[in-house]
Amino acid sequence: MKLRPPPAPLPDAALVAASLADAWVNIDLDEHAAMACALLSAFALALRRRLPLTTFVLALPTAMVTDAVFATMAALYTLSSLSRRRVLLAGCALAYAITDFLPWPWSSLKASELSQTPSLVHLTYTLATSAAPVFLGQLVHARRELSLRLAEISEAREHERLLTAQSVLAKERAQLAREMHDVVSHQVSLIAVQAGVLQVGVRDAETRKAAATIRRLSVQTLDELRHMVSVLRAPDSRPTELTPQPSLADLRRLVDGSGIEANLQTDLPEDLPPTVQRAVYRTVQEALTNVRKHAPGTTATVCVRHRDGALHTTVTNTAPTRPALPLPSAHHGLAGLRQRAELLGGTITSGSTADGGYTLHLELPVEGECHGSGSVP
Repeated sequence: MKLRPPPAPLPDAALVAASLADAWVNIDLDEHAAMACALLSAFALALRRRLPLTTFVLALPTAMVTDAVFATMAALYTLSSLSRRRVLLAGCALAYAITDFLPWPWSSLKASELSQTPSLVHLTYTLATSAAPVFLGQLVHARRELSLRLAEISEAREHERLLTAQSVLAKERAQLAREMHDVVSHQVSLIAVQAGVLQVGVRDAETRKAAATIRRLSVQTLDELRHMVSVLRAPDSRPTELTPQPSLADLRRLVDGSGIEANLQTDLPEDLPPTVQRAVYRTVQEALTNVRKHAPGTTATVCVRHRDGALHTTVTNTAPTRPALPLPSAHHGLAGLRQRAELLGGTITSGSTADGGYTLHLELPVEGECHGSGSVP
């Protein structure tokens, strides 16, 4: 678990308290001028983040007239951690070293004292104490800048990864659109043409009706394929309007155009969410497609009811009357329906019936009360 840094007022208050404690230890209460300088430098630390140079200037006299140098060192560290002006930092460090080294008042300084060993040791110590806040502040400043640079690099890499993924996706979409246009659309066009020829060239009414249905579905499929190709080829920066999504009102047309004998029994609720309506429509569509593919000659019953706070959709077919033709299938239909139902909090069950048929049942929860609009025979 990563620890969060404390709020800014807390470190500032701690520095002010430490400066006051330093003044209490090193300054006598009778020294009014020195105590005033110490109090000024201590409370000036509250401005160190917004006015670091001003804070250092206000704290510098304290190091000149007293031994309480904590506030001055803290102000010098803050200035160094927030600035990259090395000439300014060197000047401030030198000013602090001079004021801390020279006695106050300066008139008490004797020239002979500069040649004494204790003075040289004092000078070395003062230079070290003035340089330490600057070096530490610059280290913190460099660490902060390094963190910012790393964050920028990470953001740039993430953006580059996103662009790469978008480029790969665009290539895949273009390839898919090309295959759909060159292969699938061409074959569906041939189916529509051949169905038209069959519709015109035969006299049997049932055959002509079947050919008309094939031709109509082929043309509809071509329109949908063309729209999907345009969607796949559209750039990501331009929104593409999708075709209107189906609803429960489209069930009658779906059943009538399924190509099998089917009976629709519905109790259509009002104000259902569009996602629920699409789930019911896609379930019935997939079930009728499976009936047409795997159970030729059968009859189907589609029942949509609202009962006990849930929407029940059942598609049942009788036993087939003739063998099914071998057709290609990826067996993803029921898996997709189950995933869609689970996303909506529902369930899909399916299985064989006692008379050799098959049934598919979808149950979706519906919040609130729904009022039916009647039954469609």
